[in-house]
Amino acid sequence: MSGFLIRRTLQALVVVIGVTIITFLLLHLLPGGPARAILGPRATPVQIKAFVQQYGLDKPLVIQYVTWLGQLLHGNLGFSYKLNQSVDSLLAQRLPKTLILTGIATLVALIVAIPLGVLQAVRRNRPVDYALTGLSFIFYATPTFFLGIILVLVFAVLIHALPAEAPQGTSALGVLSQPAALVLPVATLALTTIAAFSRYMRSSTLDALLQDYVRTARAKGLSERTVLFVHVLRNALIPIATLLGLSLPGILSGSLITESVFNYPGMGLLFWNAAQTSDFPILLGVTVIVGVATVLGSLLADITYAVLDPRVRYVH
Repeated sequence: MSGFLIRRTLQALVVVIGVTIITFLLLHLLPGGPARAILGPRATPVQIKAFVQQYGLDKPLVIQYVTWLGQLLHGNLGFSYKLNQSVDSLLAQRLPKTLILTGIATLVALIVAIPLGVLQAVRRNRPVDYALTGLSFIFYATPTFFLGIILVLVFAVLIHALPAEAPQGTSALGVLSQPAALVLPVATLALTTIAAFSRYMRSSTLDALLQDYVRTARAKGLSERTVLFVHVLRNALIPIATLLGLSLPGILSGSLITESVFNYPGMGLLFWNAAQTSDFPILLGVTVIVGVATVLGSLLADITYAVLDPRVRYVH
């Protein structure tokens, strides 16, 4: 186990370095170079030259990358000249709000998807299975922005039950102080996640129900409830634990769209606004953060699978 953990950690480190290299190259492939992209089309040649000299953009790419990587390791993700604020300070304000949104949505998705998947497996090829499968396909195929708009039209415009706009608190506690305004953004992100998780849970439960230990447990006279909740469920949850780590990129990308639809002041909305104003330092800073989070999610999934399933043997 220790050897596997060391290998996977080293692999993750290599991938993270690869992400930083790609992000660094993207900055230098921008039209007109990084100076023109950051300062904007109205910058004069004198301003561009001064910017290039100040930030060492006239040095070899290798030296520039090492310098930039050192800044990343110290938490310096660049500076937004359009917002006149450092990217790391902007992310420090917005990231906790995004974590609240994605965390609550993921928790709700797990609470709903796990029993739904088990129910579908137990009632396989029956009306309840067909109905839930149809709903899962609908929500899974529906674009996040469209689902959000539909929820706003129904619950905010037609029946006036919930606010159409997300909480506008300046802090994480301020966001949590407006629970009613959180319902629609959380529901938008959770419904698509439930659709995916419930399908995986159904397949995992069906696979577990066909295993030899289930037949043995039934042969010993154990009740179906005991077999299901003591033997089947625990093993069926192992792939879901792995899926949770691998689903992190999709959840974050869904958060970007959801935040833009509901004007939720998180990292996704920051990225959306930066894309519209060509604020490249913010775009690249968020890209690095999401890339690192994706690698860590994959590493966490592998570690979780190794810990939960003793049958797995990792070889060299």
